[in-house]
Amino acid sequence: MTTLGIPKEVRDLEKRVGLTPAGVLALTEAGHTVYVQADAGVGAGFSDQSYQQAGAHIVYSAGEAYGRADIIAKITRPTADEYRLFRAGQTIFSFLHLSVASPDLLQALKAYDITAVAYEMIEEADGTRPVLRPASEVAGRMAPIIAGQLLSSYQACVEQDGLGILLNGLAGVPPATVVIVGGGVLGRNAARACTGLGAEVTVLDHDVNALRVIDNRFDGRVTTMFANEYNLKRAVAFADVLIGAIAVPGQRVPVMITRDMVRSMRRGSVVMDFSIDQGGCIETSRPTTLRDPAVMIEGVIHYAVPNVTSVYSRTTSHAITNCALPHLLAAATYGLPAAYDYVPALAKGINVYRGQMANTSKQ
Repeated sequence: MTTLGIPKEVRDLEKRVGLTPAGVLALTEAGHTVYVQADAGVGAGFSDQSYQQAGAHIVYSAGEAYGRADIIAKITRPTADEYRLFRAGQTIFSFLHLSVASPDLLQALKAYDITAVAYEMIEEADGTRPVLRPASEVAGRMAPIIAGQLLSSYQACVEQDGLGILLNGLAGVPPATVVIVGGGVLGRNAARACTGLGAEVTVLDHDVNALRVIDNRFDGRVTTMFANEYNLKRAVAFADVLIGAIAVPGQRVPVMITRDMVRSMRRGSVVMDFSIDQGGCIETSRPTTLRDPAVMIEGVIHYAVPNVTSVYSRTTSHAITNCALPHLLAAATYGLPAAYDYVPALAKGINVYRGQMANTSKQ
């Protein structure tokens, strides 16, 4: 049967793990062998012992996790330090976002004849992206937690204080105004979480059907607007919190919010660009990190952390494992491309097949 490797994530403060012990158990019970790098799951609360109890073999270096495996399961795309660990002909599952990745990653995938499966591009017949969805749900539900902190009058990470506004207001004091650009999974979850806390929420999208879904789901409690330039300018200008939630898997997202629009916001307002892992949908945003998550640009606090869901590493690891597991099981049991017959959605996730570009129209 197939061997799988779970290396420890190496990006700074990245605490998610490519597969939980529950996922490992499903694979080992199906007859596959799983090698887990020591402490790979500790950041998400999974001990080496829990992996061993699920049937995994613990290895003590990333090189061994890569070197023994036919299939690698990761969360973030490989870093330059990991390229040399690739094994020729290997298959790698992870969130890749190749359209905004460094060109040397694609060169390494080609050089080692790698088959690369992008979690964010696995797509069901109805357009649902089952592995991307839980990550977007977690990020959306985090939005008011982060926004509430950034709105406070005391900011340790930037030189400008926030607006000093309580997100949900008080009797006689209005709540914060949250504007969400993008009515997909992340945007809907952000709207749900912010509305649940009592914020005043407006969602903009190009898709009238997406806006109709939001209007029905929230019984009119969320204001919806068509995302044309006129409406975007109006909405951004009155936003206390602006959330970018545009997703175009396989492509760089379009810039929807210009620098001039950001300049129209009050000093100390908050911008959160959750599209930053695909290049960002706000002109002024640039990638920040969990170690230094916020930066002041044009008098506005910007938060744009690509691996934002690592903050809730255990929940996110469970959620991604639940949705990625059927695809990993199919690939391990039947191989590629035969696995497509059992899990058709997997086919659209192939970015590189044996070193050659696949789904090039998406790149």
